[in-house]
Amino acid sequence: MKFKGKAWVAGDDIDTDQIYHGQYLPLTDPHEMAKHAMEYVPGMDNFPREAKKGDIVVAGKNFGTGSSREHAVLCLQYLGVSCVVAQSFSRIFFRNAVNLGYPVIECPGIAGRVKTGDVIEVDDESGLVTSVATGASVQGVPPSGLEKEIAGSGGLLEFLKKKSPEELAQL
Repeated sequence: MKFKGKAWVAGDDIDTDQIYHGQYLPLTDPHEMAKHAMEYVPGMDNFPREAKKGDIVVAGKNFGTGSSREHAVLCLQYLGVSCVVAQSFSRIFFRNAVNLGYPVIECPGIAGRVKTGDVIEVDDESGLVTSVATGASVQGVPPSGLEKEIAGSGGLLEFLKKKSPEELAQL
């Protein structure tokens, strides 16, 4: 799948409390949660009001560090952010994204190559991230076969529901 949208650039070590602040944890409606996405990331306090469906978050190293809250993925997903591209992800954020069927692309060379407002295209199949204006590309890491299968099922729970006990034993 290919995603094309406006880039919103965040720095390194963006933690889950910046992506979705703990004060909002009592919210259970993901549409309400989306109204607070990235509010605490420096320079992105207007992000939940200005981001458009299809926009893409581009980040530096260790995106999603911190707690294991799924809210950090859900708020982006329900805001309409098509995917997150980062130089690297914290393991827990990455797993939560895969488990929720949300596309994330690790792209070690992305830092400094994209500015907020650039329109980029992300090829989820190949991992290639391309500037629409210049055609310059950065090769990211495409999802594994199992990650694609989980995402294609709509997330881990749906993936597991479709598997027989024998198939699950082989995973």
